Amino acid sequence: MQFTLADIWAHTGLFARFIIFTLAFMSIASLVVMAERIFVFRKTRSDSRTFAAKMGAILAKGDLTAAANTNLGKDVGHLGRVINSGLTAYKISPSNKDVAVESVARALERQAQREVQSLKRGLGVLATVGSTAPFVGLLGTTMGIVNAFQLMAEAGSGGLGTISAGIAEALITTAFGLLVAIPAVMAYNFLQGWVDARSVDISESSNEFLDVVARQLTGGAASHSPSA
Repeated sequence: MQFTLADIWAHTGLFARFIIFTLAFMSIASLVVMAERIFVFRKTRSDSRTFAAKMGAILAKGDLTAAANTNLGKDVGHLGRVINSGLTAYKISPSNKDVAVESVARALERQAQREVQSLKRGLGVLATVGSTAPFVGLLGTTMGIVNAFQLMAEAGSGGLGTISAGIAEALITTAFGLLVAIPAVMAYNFLQGWVDARSVDISESSNEFLDVVARQLTGGAASHSPSA
């Protein structure tokens, strides 16, 4: 037996091939999630920055009614959807300052939770692949060792040539399991850190917007009406 990938593959059993195909599927799934999440994260960050620049200029004037009636389109990113939910709550809130502020705060919190959960979509796949791929490879390793002992028993001897095929089968599944798991774990940690950072950004922006609402209601409660 020549220890090349083609020769090792030719000597692997059905169970080892099943393990390898399973790991290949897990690898493809994790790569798809990585690519999709990176694309989504880049777009939502760009849209959020554009929204923040436009809406920030409007809110700097202190006119929440004008801000609530401004339509900046659908592509406003995660930050835009959170702030828009607060503006919508402001438009329909009662004239009582405390009730209005509380209503806006709840709307911001609800939408923020939705956005964070949306950003986390697919990360469970990466976590699952990263945590289970080594064990799937270990399962193939175990069966490879069992096959090696079976070959040893059939041959009635324990020479290296007798068990080399089984050992090679065991090692290749272990290596493949690690090869699948390592990128998945690294991608999960990176993307989860990105989501955590955006969660902080959303929280800070929501608090700043809530301060603007409180100042507006304190200084201009008379001009604020539910139909605005």
